[in-house]
Amino acid sequence: MNRKLTIEKLRQVLLKRRRALRKALAGELSELEALNRAASGDEVDVALDSAYDEMNAQLAALESRELAQIEKALERMEDGTYGICELTGKPIPLARLQALPYTTVRVEAQRELERMEGEGQGAVDFSRILDHGDDELHMSLSDFEIA
Repeated sequence: MNRKLTIEKLRQVLLKRRRALRKALAGELSELEALNRAASGDEVDVALDSAYDEMNAQLAALESRELAQIEKALERMEDGTYGICELTGKPIPLARLQALPYTTVRVEAQRELERMEGEGQGAVDFSRILDHGDDELHMSLSDFEIA
């Protein structure tokens, strides 16, 4: 399958996921508002409500972050930069895009970022990242890692 066709299919996946996330977030927010309006019972009820609210808030934050990444990926599709690593300028392998359609970096760049963060260093020198040739023909399990 050619890259252009695969990217169009990924666009449809992203649009579907965006709709689902928007619906979920709208539902969670209205549910939280309803819980806040409801009168609380005893201390156990208050504690359980608080724990439930905290879990919903964390889930909503994760979903909001994913939604923002999806929006960015759709924008990159519109401007023609989708599938190009933001850090190295090299194409992101299709296998990685299929596993994580809103990724903006190649596996090698992500590893370097994580290594630098772990060492507490600032700027990353991406000229050190090796070029592995034609990534669309040669895939390894590392192509499927999720950032």
